[in-house]
Amino acid sequence: MAENKGQTDSIRMGMQGCRTNNGFVQNEDILEKDPDPGSGLDGAVAPLDPAEPDLKDVRPYAGMPKEVLFHFSGQARYRVPREVLFWLTVASVFVLIGATIAIIAISPKCLDWWQEGPMYQIYPRSFKDSDMDGNGDLKGIQEKLDYITTLSVKTIWITSFYKSPLKDFRHGVEDFRDIDPIFGTMKDFENLVAAIHDKGLKLIIDFIPNHTSDKHAWFQLSRTRTGKYTDYYIWHDCTHENGITTPPNNWLSVYGNSSWHFDEVRKQCYFHQFLREQPDLNFHNPDVQEEIKEIIQFWLTKGVDGFSFDAVKFLLEAEHLRDEAQVDKTQTPATVTHYWELHHDFTTTQVGMHDIVRSFRQTMDQYSREPGRYRFMGTEAYGESTDRTMMYYGLPFIQEADFPFNDYLSKLNTPSGNSVSEVITSWMENMPEGKWPNWMIGGPDRARLTSRLGAEYVNIMNLLVFTLPGTPITYYGEEIGMTNILATNLNESYDTDTLLSKSPMQWDNSSNAGFTEANHTWLPTSSDSHTVNVDVQKTQPRSALKFYQELSLLHAHELLLSRGWFCLLSNNSHSVVYTRELDGIDTVFLVVLNFGEASLLHLKEMVSNLPTRARIRLSTNLANKGSEVDMHAISLDKGEGLVLEYNTEQLFHHQTAFRGRCFVSNRACYSSVFNILHSLC
Repeated sequence: MAENKGQTDSIRMGMQGCRTNNGFVQNEDILEKDPDPGSGLDGAVAPLDPAEPDLKDVRPYAGMPKEVLFHFSGQARYRVPREVLFWLTVASVFVLIGATIAIIAISPKCLDWWQEGPMYQIYPRSFKDSDMDGNGDLKGIQEKLDYITTLSVKTIWITSFYKSPLKDFRHGVEDFRDIDPIFGTMKDFENLVAAIHDKGLKLIIDFIPNHTSDKHAWFQLSRTRTGKYTDYYIWHDCTHENGITTPPNNWLSVYGNSSWHFDEVRKQCYFHQFLREQPDLNFHNPDVQEEIKEIIQFWLTKGVDGFSFDAVKFLLEAEHLRDEAQVDKTQTPATVTHYWELHHDFTTTQVGMHDIVRSFRQTMDQYSREPGRYRFMGTEAYGESTDRTMMYYGLPFIQEADFPFNDYLSKLNTPSGNSVSEVITSWMENMPEGKWPNWMIGGPDRARLTSRLGAEYVNIMNLLVFTLPGTPITYYGEEIGMTNILATNLNESYDTDTLLSKSPMQWDNSSNAGFTEANHTWLPTSSDSHTVNVDVQKTQPRSALKFYQELSLLHAHELLLSRGWFCLLSNNSHSVVYTRELDGIDTVFLVVLNFGEASLLHLKEMVSNLPTRARIRLSTNLANKGSEVDMHAISLDKGEGLVLEYNTEQLFHHQTAFRGRCFVSNRACYSSVFNILHSLC
C-alpha cells in the first residue's frame, strides 16, 4: 500500500509540475519565474496553484494551451463574429435546401429522349447492303450511322428483322428470338446496338405480338395438341368436305375472304386476321401472355430502347364467335368477302385488349428504373378512329403507350390548308392532357410523299412536322424526296402496292444507287436515283437534304419548337398559319405554309395584331433566309413554307379569341433571369 501510494504521488507531482509545449515555442514575452528560494524545494518543480492563472498581460500566440484559448474565445470581440458566421452558415444551408426544393417543385418535367428529337424509320432490307447479296442488312445500317447523325435525329426505328418466311413483309415471325439470315446474325445486331449507343442515339424495333408464322414451333406443337401449346392459337371445329370449308362464322381476313383455315393435321379450323400463313395467337391464354412478356424481356436485355407494337387492336377476339354485322344489310351474305364489308365489332379492340397492352408497359417499366434508360413504347393502331386511337395513351393514372403512332398526315393525297389543319386540330383536341403528340408523313405501307403529293411538297411537309408540337418521324429517303418505284413485274410474293415505297435507299449516282455492289437488288432502284441521292444533295445548298438538316437543327436548338404553345391562327383551302410561342420569351415563330398555287397572302388583314414586318428565320427556299417580309402582303410560291420571327409581349394563347385554338403538351415558362424553365405560368 505504501509503495502504491508513493507511485501515485509521484505521477501526480509529475502531471502538476509539467507543461506540454506541443512542439511550439512559447511567447518570449512570458518570462519564466524562478522558484522561490525559500520554498525549500531547492530546484524541484513547484506544484501549480489551483487558482486561475493571471493572463492579463498575455496575448494570443501559436500553440497556446486550452486554458489560454478559452480565455480569449470567451471575449466578445471573438465570440460575436464567430456566432454570426455560424448562424449565417446555418441560414445559408436552409436557404439552399429551400431553393433546391422550390426549383424541383416548380420545374416542368424534363423531356425524355423520345421527345427531344426526330425518329428515323428504316426498312432494313432496303437501306444498305454490306454483303453483296442485293438485300439490305444490319451491318449496312451500322455503316451509315455517320450519315444518320448528320440528320440530328435522336432515335432509329428499325422495322421487322426477325426470322420469318417471305410473307407479308416478315410480319409472320418464325422465331421471335432470332435474326433472319438475310439481315445477318445476332452478333451483328449486338454490334449495331452498341454502335448506335456510342453515337448517342437510341434504338426502337418493331414487334408484332398478334400472330406468328405457321412455321413457328409453337404452331407446329399446337396443331398436334402437344401439352400447353394445344391452346396457343384459336382453334374451332368446322366442316371440311370435298375441299370446301364451312367456317364457324362470317369473320373475314384483312386481305379478304374467310379468316378461318382448315388444318389437315389437327382437323380443325384456326383463325387468322391476316394471311392464312399467319395464325393468330390466343391471348386469352395466360401462357401466351407470359411467352410474349419473356420475348420483350429478351430484347430489352439485348439493349433495345423501346418497341413499336404493331396490330395491337387485333390481339383479342370475342369468344362467343357470333357473326359480325354487314355494312350493307341488303347484300347477300355469301358475297361478303372484303374486309370493309363488315363491322368488326368482335375482332378488334375487344374488352381486355388494353389490359394486355398495359402489361407490355409494365414489363418495360421494370427495365426503365436505371437513370437515363427509360424504355419507349409506341403502338400502331392504324385504321382506328381518332377517339379510339387516343385510348392507347392510357388513363390518367395508368400509363399505356408513350404515344400511338399518328399516320393521318401520310394519308393525305390532296394537300390543302383545310385538310392539314383538320388533321392537326383533330389530334390535339382529342389528345389527353399532358400527353405527347407525334407526326409522320410516310411509312413502309404508304405511298412515298413525292409520289402522293408531288416533289414541290417535300420541303413544306417536312417543315410542317418539324414545327408542330411533338416528335417528328421520318421514313428513310423522305429527307431527299425519294419516289415510289415504277415496277410492274416484281419478283416477290407481296402486295405490289406496298412494295413501291420500299425501294433501295439512294446513296449516290453509281450502279444501284450505291445501295449494293451486287449485280442485282431485291427491288429495282428508282429511275431518278442519278439526281435524287445523298451524295448529290449534300453538295447542293438548296437541296431537300440541306433543308432537312437546317430544319432538324432548328428543332433541336429552339425552346419554342420543343416546349412552346401551338396556336392555329388561320387556315383556308390554300394556307395554314400558326405560331409557336412560350411564356417568358418575347420571340415568336410564325409558320406560314402554302399548299395552293402561288398567291399573295394578306396576313396582317387576317390577324390584325400581328406586326407589320417579320424576319424569315427559315424558308423552303433557302435563298430567302434572313430577309424580311411585309405582313400586309407575303408572296408565296406553290408548296412554299416560311418560319417567320418577330418580337412581342402579346402572346396569342393569352388572348381570349384564340384560346380554343391553342394547345400545349407540357406547360412551361422561361425565366431569362435564372435561365431556367418553370411551371409557374
